[in-house]
Amino acid sequence: MAEVTIEDGIIRVKELDIQDGKAAKVLAEYPEARWAEITRRALKIGLGYLKGGAQD
Repeated sequence: MAEVTIEDGIIRVKELDIQDGKAAKVLAEYPEARWAEITRRALKIGLGYLKGGAQD
């Protein structure tokens, strides 16, 4: 299980494993040096879709 903390508006995720072959294949098409930035952007976009969902 990943450890997720929020401090001063910064989300920190430690030991996150994502088991998704299709997503891994897409990410592998980019240089490894860009993986962290691409993953950060994807997480930000995904969390944006969840906005307001906590009340459901």
